[in-house]
Amino acid sequence: SVLFTCEEERLLAMQSFKKYDVTETVVGLGTISPDQTREQLRNSISQDRPKWAKRPYFLFLSRIQEKKGLDLLAEAYARLRAKSPNIPNLVIAGPDSQPSHSQSIRESHSQDGVSWVGSLHGELKWQALACAEAMTLISHQENFGIVVAESLAVGTPVLISNKVNIWREIEADGAGIVADDTLDGTISLLEKWLGMDTATQAMMRQK
Repeated sequence: SVLFTCEEERLLAMQSFKKYDVTETVVGLGTISPDQTREQLRNSISQDRPKWAKRPYFLFLSRIQEKKGLDLLAEAYARLRAKSPNIPNLVIAGPDSQPSHSQSIRESHSQDGVSWVGSLHGELKWQALACAEAMTLISHQENFGIVVAESLAVGTPVLISNKVNIWREIEADGAGIVADDTLDGTISLLEKWLGMDTATQAMMRQK
């Protein structure tokens, strides 16, 4: 078989390789869950909570570069924050692979409620994922998206674009919300999450 990590990757391969005549198997791809449970991670960070984690927050956790759609997230967040100042903060974590891009985002969009915290590693990374309202990734292309699996491993729903190839599985299992990798799509992701009642959000965490 030719092995694929998710259904979308299998479907895209049909369009990319001619003549296409293969035996296909979707084998999946995953991540190792942390040693601690979601509640243990949330409790452990509360003992010495970083400043950026003192309020509810959305989490972007990835390399900072154009491919990841952070400019769309920053603009969508700024628009919603201007209308509703009490929405969760936005925490941006990850190595700055494209400083000119990150600088443009900082200069172009309000930074009210936004924290840039650099790379997170080890237990702090898992704590940040476990404590987030949701993890957001509006990428324009992801073969799989390991950070998506890491977020789900600690019961944190994901708000992702349909260019993150695992989106079909996320949507089918109700473990997150999916939209186009556009500004309107990004706004809709945040609005749908914010419009959910706590019981519906809790159910998505279970899924």
